[in-house]
Amino acid sequence: MARIISHDTVGVGFIGAGDISILHARAVAKTQGARLIGLWNRNPERASQRAKEFGCRIYASPEELVQDLAIDAVFVLTNLETHFEYTQLALRAGKHVLVEKPVGVSVAEIAAMRDLAEANQLVCMPGHNYIYEAGMIRTRELVEAGDLGRIVSAYVMYNIHHPEEVARRYPGVVRQILTHHSYILLYLVGRPVELCAMKATLHYQEYPEEDIAMVQMRLENGALAHFCASFAADDHAADPWTVMVKVIGTGGSTRYSYRDHVEIKPGLVHSQTYTAYQGSIVNEVRHFLIDCLRRGASPLSTLSDAITAQQMIEAAERSIAAKSVVTL
Repeated sequence: MARIISHDTVGVGFIGAGDISILHARAVAKTQGARLIGLWNRNPERASQRAKEFGCRIYASPEELVQDLAIDAVFVLTNLETHFEYTQLALRAGKHVLVEKPVGVSVAEIAAMRDLAEANQLVCMPGHNYIYEAGMIRTRELVEAGDLGRIVSAYVMYNIHHPEEVARRYPGVVRQILTHHSYILLYLVGRPVELCAMKATLHYQEYPEEDIAMVQMRLENGALAHFCASFAADDHAADPWTVMVKVIGTGGSTRYSYRDHVEIKPGLVHSQTYTAYQGSIVNEVRHFLIDCLRRGASPLSTLSDAITAQQMIEAAERSIAAKSVVTL
């Protein structure tokens, strides 16, 4: 049982101040009963810029941040390779942690985070933001109640162009984007038992990582699932698959789409603002800070789920390398 925060305001600290910190800062500001105390970033100029934007203080080091008694929860918003280091630092200092996805570079790293959090009676929640959307929660409820009949197929599609200079920040779409697909599938309909995957690099000139990947899966219940993740091109067709999630059963089906809410203005790295993305982070942050830390609820997706999602990603990588079907 994780320790509950009983005082009126949950103090938050950010380790990392990149683009994603903007969305998290907005989310904290929208969460009644929470306040962003301060942040640390490796680049002092970026730290100063963000602290001014967010109206919070700057820490000289991550160690100083986690030792501040005013901070109850730490958001780890750095690059993937440092998530393990900073999550351990915060947990050992007695702070609850929200760690952005992908959570770790290996199953062993994520398992160590989970074990450390449990040993210290702390919440360590993966940044699995999509499942905190009402449409996702409703889909899961319909599946669990049997209202969709027998599930026969599921699709998670992502087609958002990313220029090369933006993609360089990420480890390719398999690790960066298919992690989202994996925890969504786990939350909605369960885990796969076998999969096969392919990837390609179609429009980058120098960056060596893939800009598109697809995965086919057979689920535990016999249903089939399909993932697509692409930085290569936007989908400009009618009813585009910008971000689309479908679950189809013998008794009904559901759809979740980014395209239901679009603002015609740049959205950080996107050419348009997909309102659902910011909304999912607001919901995720509110659940973490209020439902989990103040009320004792559990995350909708746990570090154990993050381990399974990582196993799916590593299985996809093995399938790509061997050009074969992989059993999980």
